Amino acid sequence: MAGRLASSMTWLKADATSGRAFVAMTNPELTVHKLSIPHNAYVFVGDGRKALFLRNEGDEKFPNLKTERVFVDDNPPTHEQGSDRPGRDFGRMGTNRRSGLTATDWHELEERRFTQEVAAALEQLVRANGVTALAIVAPPRALADLRHAIHKDVKGLIFAEIDRDLTKHPIADIERHLVG
Repeated sequence: MAGRLASSMTWLKADATSGRAFVAMTNPELTVHKLSIPHNAYVFVGDGRKALFLRNEGDEKFPNLKTERVFVDDNPPTHEQGSDRPGRDFGRMGTNRRSGLTATDWHELEERRFTQEVAAALEQLVRANGVTALAIVAPPRALADLRHAIHKDVKGLIFAEIDRDLTKHPIADIERHLVG
């Protein structure tokens, strides 16, 4: 089954409207293609805590990803970041309704802030190095946050979006997951 990625249900297919490749849960009988990463294309691999900027020094057939930059965020759990209990909201006078306000998830807020910081760094890297092609690899939530944070000019360079968390994998495994 050529084109199959590491997950047993994940397949790579092309979006007809934008021409971008993306990984989706689809029927395996559809035509499946391996991702080809052009020479000098950049691959962003990240989540809410760590981001890798990789450049393909190889060719499309035999990629050779090299690390350009690494960002790591120190993001302790929410219980270590905030000390207050959630507040209480009392209803109108004469009613006994009370509502507990949800606690702020400081950990999630920090992940979103980190994603915005990384998106700004990605834009600087694209402009400084004249990047012509970019692939994004991130878990679904981080990918959604990146879609909102990435500048419009950078979005035009994206040729593939893959919703997987590969930040903890060595670069050789990342190459194998992307190319097959």
